[in-house]
Amino acid sequence: MTISTPSNPASSTTPGPDDPVVLAVDLGTGGPKVALVSLGGPIIGSAYRRVEPKVASDGTATQSPDEWWTAVTDGAAELTTAHPKAAAALVAVAVTGQWGSTVPVDATGHAVGDCMSWMDTRGAALAAAQVGGRVKIEGFGPTKALRWIHRSGGAPSTEGNDPLGHRLYMATHQQDLYNRTAAFVEPLDYLVGRFTGRVAASRPSMALSWLTDNRGDDTCSYDPKLVALAGTDPAKLPPLLAAGSVVGTVLAEVAAAMGIASDLPVLTAIPDLHAVTLGSGAIGDYEGHVSISTSAWIGCHAPSKKTSLMKMMATIPAALPGRYVLANNHDTAGVCLEWARGLLVNPTDGLTTPITESYEDLVAVAATAEPGSGGVLFAPWLNGERSPVADANLRGGFHGLSLSTTRADLIRSVLEGVAHNARWLLEESEKFLGSSLGELRGVGGGAQSDLWCQIHADVMNRPIHRIEAPLMATVRGAALFAGVSLGLISTDDIASLVPVERVFRPDPSTRHVYDAMYAEFLKLHKIEAKMYTRLAKLR
Repeated sequence: MTISTPSNPASSTTPGPDDPVVLAVDLGTGGPKVALVSLGGPIIGSAYRRVEPKVASDGTATQSPDEWWTAVTDGAAELTTAHPKAAAALVAVAVTGQWGSTVPVDATGHAVGDCMSWMDTRGAALAAAQVGGRVKIEGFGPTKALRWIHRSGGAPSTEGNDPLGHRLYMATHQQDLYNRTAAFVEPLDYLVGRFTGRVAASRPSMALSWLTDNRGDDTCSYDPKLVALAGTDPAKLPPLLAAGSVVGTVLAEVAAAMGIASDLPVLTAIPDLHAVTLGSGAIGDYEGHVSISTSAWIGCHAPSKKTSLMKMMATIPAALPGRYVLANNHDTAGVCLEWARGLLVNPTDGLTTPITESYEDLVAVAATAEPGSGGVLFAPWLNGERSPVADANLRGGFHGLSLSTTRADLIRSVLEGVAHNARWLLEESEKFLGSSLGELRGVGGGAQSDLWCQIHADVMNRPIHRIEAPLMATVRGAALFAGVSLGLISTDDIASLVPVERVFRPDPSTRHVYDAMYAEFLKLHKIEAKMYTRLAKLR
């Protein structure tokens, strides 16, 4: 476990004597990040441990919940030891993280099996049968789709990579596990359960199950018609609490292990999308952000419920009452650079000796290539795609390779390909919302890179305002949500508590190159989709 303190002095100061502190946890796909966040603004310190997903060609993508919890416990203990004054100022525990995943738990909140990740597609055939019908439009039975959209604002995936497909897969192919399960919960709600010993969820955390009526104010009940439509046993769903309510206090044994007080309140968890929308500091309607994380998305608050099955995006209930947040997703973004590093620099196949290079070194090499990467265009669909097209068979690739292509070209093309994908999603999101998102906040681990931020600004032709400590946007957002929920800060305070560190403006000299390459990028899915469908049958 490595403890890191943000390098910006404004984010590494000890909180003032009157500044409350929140222990915030972000359970990302790559593992949990734990942070001490002052409600005065600074990130005091953070700890991270990698938890590897187990991925196989049959669509398997799982993680160990017990490994998550060990990492969270160890990280919190190291932080409170390193920052005793901040530990003494703790007022709450806040949790955010990945969603669209499924953890089977017992009545005490302990996992009885591995988590099926949002990348797990083994339930695809079962999900397609559940949501389909004798007549299908985009894979959905028209009547079923209308019922889901009318009530919840969206619908389950036909690809099996969400809680519907996960529950159906466990019920059909892992019956012993299914029978031992008291509730199927999202990973972030699993962590809350481990902190408090109470199994519970909220409408935001269960949004991707599409089992709640989202047409009005927050509700603490599932919609019986949607539950039946999903073929779900209501007895295996976690009880719903109002978003922002206190689930319970930290268990004594957990408090002792982490070095925190046992009477600390633990708030309902919110998904990473909701947290980062707050943590970006751009919280007005249609004030957008671009997240460059393991996955990627374009996000903003919106005033009303809206859905597009064609584009696989919707506005869903936000963490803030009476608001909605834009939900869409590119399955692979930052992970593409991780993949490229393993393939091009640090392979473990025995053909060459692995060279341990940092991502900073990798990006420095990419910076030596010219914009346009020598004509190499990278498609970043290494695990299929979700928005603005749902196609689990789609795959990535380098296009335009030649004898003159360099490794620097390849690495830069990965950065550019992710940015082209972000531009595609931005344009489709603005069409969907009927509004421009304006200049964007840059958040996520990938936004730490000056080069990647500049490439996004150039490709998207949109200024990118990188917030201070962009990697910490999720934990900061979770902490701010806890502060608002407990009445310690107001919603109006949020923007002032999230400073912008640097603005990246589009370079006009790159416009002709990136516009031309983007035009070709848009054609790739249409040209290659049928080929990848055929190739999928060979996997």
